[in-house]
Amino acid sequence: MINKLDHLIVSVKNISEAEINYSKLFGMNPVWRGEHKELGTINSIFNFNNIYFELLAANGEGLGAQLVNKTIEENGEGLTGLVLGTEDLAKSKTHLLNEGFDFGNISNGEGMDFDNGKVRRWKNLFLPDNLTRGLFAFLIEHTEGELPMPDNFPDSSIHKLDHVVINTNDPDGFIEVYQNIYGLRLALDQTIEKWGGRMLFFRLNKTTIEVIGKKDDKETEDKLWGLAWDVKDLEATHERLVKGGFDLTPIKDGRKPNTLVSTVKSNTHNIPTLLIEHLVS
Repeated sequence: MINKLDHLIVSVKNISEAEINYSKLFGMNPVWRGEHKELGTINSIFNFNNIYFELLAANGEGLGAQLVNKTIEENGEGLTGLVLGTEDLAKSKTHLLNEGFDFGNISNGEGMDFDNGKVRRWKNLFLPDNLTRGLFAFLIEHTEGELPMPDNFPDSSIHKLDHVVINTNDPDGFIEVYQNIYGLRLALDQTIEKWGGRMLFFRLNKTTIEVIGKKDDKETEDKLWGLAWDVKDLEATHERLVKGGFDLTPIKDGRKPNTLVSTVKSNTHNIPTLLIEHLVS
């Protein structure tokens, strides 16, 4: 049903400030600046080899502005939504209806790039709370136009998303939704005894949804937590960012063999952010 992790949504107060910070972090400029007039939002989009990353700010009134304002009021700036891609939204909707979920109709979306006037169109299906378990998510099918890619990805830039981290207090229920309903491949299910939880890896379109599961007695909740970005030359990236005024931890060996990592500790608008280089073994 799901063929990719399409994009991530990040709520910010000041889109110009966030765009500057993320242009420096990523080592490239956004490929799209536009707005959703009917939703009351303005956006700035960065495109990578496996997903795109959308900064979103309120710019009027509408459901989008309500989402951004509520997110910032309750949790501050940061990760807001997970958008899953499908090639046939109508078929996906039928599948979910057959699974017993009820929700609204498929809606049409349109965006225009401020810089060149190009238009993209898509279809959305917003998912119900009893399926997403507290996480804002929707399905998308792109129907017209496409996002441009950067001209190149320098070695010191970020070129793809390595993984997104989601916290859950119900790992078994998470597997039921993401593997059995969404149809994603569960590549790892491991108990981590030293912190009393489970780690799940779902793999799709050259990225990973990493799930940290710790059971408790609270109401079931899944929540976006942080991002890990893949770089070709971590030393060069680290040097570039330190010169650019970012605060980073020293480079060290990663938890995964043959990796180097560094944590970005500033200018990420409340998103825990890891940089990772996969070494040639």
